[in-house]
Amino acid sequence: MTTELKKGVFWVGAVDWGLRLFHGHELSTHRGSTYNSYLIVDKKVALVDAVWGPFTAELIENIKEIIDPAKIDIVVANHSESDHSGALPEVMRLAPNATLVVSKRGAESIEGHYHRNWKYTAMKTGDKLDLGANSLVFVEAPMLHWPDSMFTYLTGHNILMPNDAFGQHYATAFRFNDEVDQAELYEEALKYYANILTPFSAQVAAKIKDVLALNLPVDIIAPSHGVIWRKDPLQIVHRYQEWAAQKPEQSAVILYGTIWQGTRRMADAIGEGFAEAGVPYKIVDVAVSDRNDAITDIFRARTVVLGSSTMNQNVVPSIHPLLGEIKGLKFKNKIGAAFGCYGWSGESVKLLEEHLTASGIPVACPGLKCKWQPSAEELEACRKFGRALADATKKPGSPS
Repeated sequence: MTTELKKGVFWVGAVDWGLRLFHGHELSTHRGSTYNSYLIVDKKVALVDAVWGPFTAELIENIKEIIDPAKIDIVVANHSESDHSGALPEVMRLAPNATLVVSKRGAESIEGHYHRNWKYTAMKTGDKLDLGANSLVFVEAPMLHWPDSMFTYLTGHNILMPNDAFGQHYATAFRFNDEVDQAELYEEALKYYANILTPFSAQVAAKIKDVLALNLPVDIIAPSHGVIWRKDPLQIVHRYQEWAAQKPEQSAVILYGTIWQGTRRMADAIGEGFAEAGVPYKIVDVAVSDRNDAITDIFRARTVVLGSSTMNQNVVPSIHPLLGEIKGLKFKNKIGAAFGCYGWSGESVKLLEEHLTASGIPVACPGLKCKWQPSAEELEACRKFGRALADATKKPGSPS
């Protein structure tokens, strides 16, 4: 089923209701996703972005509802990642006279994925392609979130097609932002930003500034995943500006891995200390929690408290993937601390503190360790630890 965005501009993509893992098995998608592709019928016919390979048949069927694919003159590949380009081999086979339009870096990455002798045209920021009544204008957007990323803007209809920017992994019955649950929409939009775009926040802020400086009227923002922003479309741009600034809430997230529940009891007591000081917090047992949801919690919070039992002179294995994400995502404007139980050697707290420091998160309070199971006195020390961290959470800037 197709959806007309404006006269002669159609959504021809696919809804993936069953998707639960993305980027291999690295990103959870509890609400599925969409692969958005846009067909523009003017004097010339353009297709902007394709879909993931398994949904090629749906894309082609949708295009055929509107036009013979052989009449496509231009295929724009804003980004080469397979969820957007997987259907290209079939699209280009059915549209043998089409020119494949890419960014300067896109020619390399598309060729590297598909090894086909396609006719490429590489675009740079400000380049235009005339379609007839309207034109396509291109804006390079490197590292949003790949080096080859590009935005495409359709004049006349004032539609910005920014590929991965401003999207969400969100399967819905309807295509537009004013037709869906707003809480769900923004939950998925924030999760998408936190898990994918956080390390590129400086580039996000700079590119938004560049795009706004072009003074292009924007009636619709049509990303390549999730819903299309037609009601107050710049609301998501403003929200991205806020997220790119990485100004966290005055809140905390306590993430722990435990063996015999001693570290969990410490986490509960630390949380009580936060509550006593009036700072909201969440507790996450990393062994049974979704890692990407935990990353979203970390993105929101000012204070990140990591806890682990000591196992084999190290942290427990269940917390390792989260530690890698924390370092790789390069969070800003946070403080941290570490805690944990041990029986023999007790290295986990020191290792967690070292990891926080290496991740650019200053340690606000010296780590807290308990041997065996925490006593009543040690649990009270945990509450005191939580209160001290709450005080640090409330202070602006980096801890002294």
